[in-house]
Amino acid sequence: MREPGRGGDPKAFGSAIRELMATRGWEQRAAVGGVFGNWQGIVGPELAEHTKPERFEEGELTVVADSTTWATQLRLLSSNLVRRLNEELGQGTVRRVKVVGPSSGPRRAGAWRVR
Repeated sequence: MREPGRGGDPKAFGSAIRELMATRGWEQRAAVGGVFGNWQGIVGPELAEHTKPERFEEGELTVVADSTTWATQLRLLSSNLVRRLNEELGQGTVRRVKVVGPSSGPRRAGAWRVR
């Protein structure tokens, strides 16, 4: 006897997973996760050594750079990166790349200040 709502013939694992992801709306999240996992393949080894994708929310990819120099370099390449990411993920998925440089923490107050 068959359970209600379950189809007849077995499906291949890959197609079953794709169908599950589509019905749950997980396709985009999985694709973005693939970008995080293949960051070096997308930006190249040199840039990947100094930058790391941190999060993706509402079309904005936040990338952390390990120095201000690499943050500047990534900002200069951001429009090309958006285009490249949209080739991977589908047009309009990534609208903006936000680059965050290293954080030095709050500055200490000192005796010498310029006012």
